[in-house]
Amino acid sequence: MSDQILIAEDTDHLSVTMDGRPCTGRIELAGAKNSALRLLAATLLTSEPVRLTNYPSQLLDAKIHVGMLERLGKSPSLEGEDAIVITEAKTPPAQLEWPGRSIRNTLLILGCLLTRMGEGRVPLPGGCKLGERKYDIHVGIFEKLGARVWEEGDDLCAKTDERLVGADIHLPIRSTGATENAILCGTLAKGVTRVWNPHVRPEILDLVGMLRSMGAKIEVFGQEHIRIDGVETLSGCDHRVIPDNMEAITWLVAAVITGGDVEIADFPYADLEVVLAHLTAAGARLFRSENSLIVRGGRPYPLEISTGPHPGINSDVQPILAAWAAAALGESRIVDLRFPGRYAYAAEMQKLGVQYAVEGDLLTINGAGIALKGGRTKALDLRAGAALALCGLIAKGTTTIEDAWQIGRGYVNFGQKLRSLGVEVELGRSAAS
Repeated sequence: MSDQILIAEDTDHLSVTMDGRPCTGRIELAGAKNSALRLLAATLLTSEPVRLTNYPSQLLDAKIHVGMLERLGKSPSLEGEDAIVITEAKTPPAQLEWPGRSIRNTLLILGCLLTRMGEGRVPLPGGCKLGERKYDIHVGIFEKLGARVWEEGDDLCAKTDERLVGADIHLPIRSTGATENAILCGTLAKGVTRVWNPHVRPEILDLVGMLRSMGAKIEVFGQEHIRIDGVETLSGCDHRVIPDNMEAITWLVAAVITGGDVEIADFPYADLEVVLAHLTAAGARLFRSENSLIVRGGRPYPLEISTGPHPGINSDVQPILAAWAAAALGESRIVDLRFPGRYAYAAEMQKLGVQYAVEGDLLTINGAGIALKGGRTKALDLRAGAALALCGLIAKGTTTIEDAWQIGRGYVNFGQKLRSLGVEVELGRSAAS
């Protein structure tokens, strides 16, 4: 099997074997998936070229998004593996016709089409099944700015007679996607848009930084509100995607639970202060250098965490920390009030010997502090798949993860990076590949 292991959409399973060995080596973080997808959507706001560096070109969700942009008149061109230039071949049509797998980012595409073209129609959003993830908050944003919104078949449609008109938008919850859509819509709206109760997190600030370099007028007043003064047009730009903080935490956990020694380059310290404080208190031995984090093992102790808006612990992190809990001796407690339905992955961990219980919004994991037993599991979503791979690192024998393509939605060269840390990896693809 090639050393260049990629997780592709035809990947049936990923198998990992560690048998008590420590993870050792150096990891280069890719650009953040949760930022790159938003930046791709923002390219619809201009007819001029946009160049993204530190771009995670091999992510499945990024490939899907690029395909959608092509359907909308854009001409994306890769420069190596970590840069992309997006030019406009023709003015975007109002409707995105997309027969393939949809992603939740279609809501941002709709917002961009609406504010630039005055109308848009996109497939209803897809992505991870994380419990109840409704999009009525996005509909409310469009309507507040003067658009009419309706569903037609499997599509979500929106239209305004002229330009969107700026308004005060009061978000009922601190939603990342809703904050992003309000910002995107406000950039080309007439007048001033204020977004109250926004979710200001690293990906939001990365989007704001790129839009500013395109000529947008945006001011961020902490977590209180964001002000956007609408402009007539936006220009192109050259922008570097921030490092992926979710990937950073994944490799940090891998190093600690295996007693390894791993250097993580370009580590995003500022984005992960709260998580790092919890993991340091729970036994991680971390050493900071100028541009990297060195993880020298440690002994994982039980955790008690509750997810919440930034700078708190993001919901995406909790499956990864559940793998930490599986390696710790004692009871860990995880509370996710935003997406409690996300605990379904714990049943897959149970196949490897993890003891758990779910009571309302509370997930309890009783870590044995000893090796789990390898087995066959299934990646129910992106982070669940990564968490199962982490459990496989502390299991005796081989752990196989079905539907491993889910991992490739958010991790670049996941199998190859595992191998670089000393993990035995096998990749299975469908017979059609």
